Amino acid sequence: MLKFVVLISLAACVLAGTVPEGLLPQLDGRIVGGYDTSIEAHPYQVSLQRNGAHFCGGSVYSHDIIVTAAHCLQSVSAKDLRVRVGTTYWREGGSVHSVKSFRNHEGYNKRTMINDIAIIRLESSISFDSSVRPIDIAEKNPANDAEAIVTGWGTTKSGGSIPDHLLAVDLRIVNREECASKEYKYGSQIKDTMICAYAVHKDACQGDSGGPLVSGGRLVGVVSWGKGCAATGYPGVYADVAHFHSWVESTAREL
Repeated sequence: MLKFVVLISLAACVLAGTVPEGLLPQLDGRIVGGYDTSIEAHPYQVSLQRNGAHFCGGSVYSHDIIVTAAHCLQSVSAKDLRVRVGTTYWREGGSVHSVKSFRNHEGYNKRTMINDIAIIRLESSISFDSSVRPIDIAEKNPANDAEAIVTGWGTTKSGGSIPDHLLAVDLRIVNREECASKEYKYGSQIKDTMICAYAVHKDACQGDSGGPLVSGGRLVGVVSWGKGCAATGYPGVYADVAHFHSWVESTAREL
């Protein structure tokens, strides 16, 4: 059974360093089979925080716009959110910004997980340097089996500790048609707003939600959902950024 559990409940638990089994977010989210990396290698990565705790990832789009997942922003208000940018460690460093407003995609559906994308506008402008840079968003999907990388501060095992240090994992793109084929196990649950990525015993998953899937130097996916973590035959599923290219551009201007 797919895990569709409210993500915000993680916040208080992350402060203590553990995530109870009953509070797993949609992607059951942690970096599995990954490695330590640095913010300089992924300067677009941000940490969404509530009550001082990391609970989701996101990507820098411009000086005051962050791209994340709609499911990260359920049952939360802008005044309760903070975004930490420019640091390898979610607990410290970089700069912390208040949130002016955010908008979930109007067609987001928590049952089917379609349109799982959102835009955040910050109260203050981000200063760009070697540790904070925007990432271009994809206009078309990468080829099937293209190299991809996903980053985040999600736990490294189910019910485990949230790492302080940013992690990354190398995956391969699985296009929508193949992800919905008999080779994998999702079938009709894969919709035209989704893209998948997979590698044996590797996955994004608790705390990685909303974070970046990058291929060819562009943001191609937003961590969304999946069956377990690194489960055989179940790729991670991401919001398809190319599908939402125009929506991101227009919403960033209007918000």
